[in-house]
Amino acid sequence: MDHAAALLEQNHAFGEVIRNADPSTPVPTCPEWTFKQLFRHVGRGDRWAAQIVRDRVDHYLDPRSVEGGKPPPDPDDAVSWLHGGAQLVIDAVEQVGMETPVWTFLGPRPAYWWVRRRLHEATVHRADAALALGLDYTLAPELAADGISEWLERVAAQAGSEDSPAPLDDGQTVHLHATDPGLGASGEWTIGASDGRITWSHDHGKGTVALRGPATDLLLAVTRRVAVADTDIAAFGDAAVWQTWLDRTPF
Repeated sequence: MDHAAALLEQNHAFGEVIRNADPSTPVPTCPEWTFKQLFRHVGRGDRWAAQIVRDRVDHYLDPRSVEGGKPPPDPDDAVSWLHGGAQLVIDAVEQVGMETPVWTFLGPRPAYWWVRRRLHEATVHRADAALALGLDYTLAPELAADGISEWLERVAAQAGSEDSPAPLDDGQTVHLHATDPGLGASGEWTIGASDGRITWSHDHGKGTVALRGPATDLLLAVTRRVAVADTDIAAFGDAAVWQTWLDRTPF
């Protein structure tokens, strides 16, 4: 998958959803946020990531200190600012080299990690905006599936730390199965727990709880944007295990 091209595409789509909306529109899936805050979060986040990569920052960078971190007041200028931030991420990664280790909140990762991270930040926050406006939302199945995998990589890296209890007890498993044609193994995920740590694979298997449905619905469900009952997902097994997983894996 060309994550850079997808980042620009999703960033553009996010901007179009939000361009003409009232900035004071509340975002139910991001409690206490309005469109103004959601828009700034996405745009500033891209510039934040770009600055980390470009300047080879080796520590947490306060987003409030990011260069050009505030959108201009004019709506069209603000959307241009949004698009510019996504391009800055891509340019920064090309400048330092895709495989060059850089700082991330999960520890050092190749610079290209940030392109994929910012892509899926855009896909999910576009969903936030669309859901707030009652608009339809969908993704290409392979993009939604990649978003699930990227999310699970982050959960596995962070779960079990002092500030982040493991979302599954040892022996419990979650199985996700995307029903879109053509995904193959990339559309299945088996998630388990061992010694307080989370592991996952693309293997087919049975879960303590299992969810089967379109990849877009699964992505929105695992990121807590929609309830399973409000999707085309079929759920099997122990619903309490799924609820605990959601409670302990905030986006």
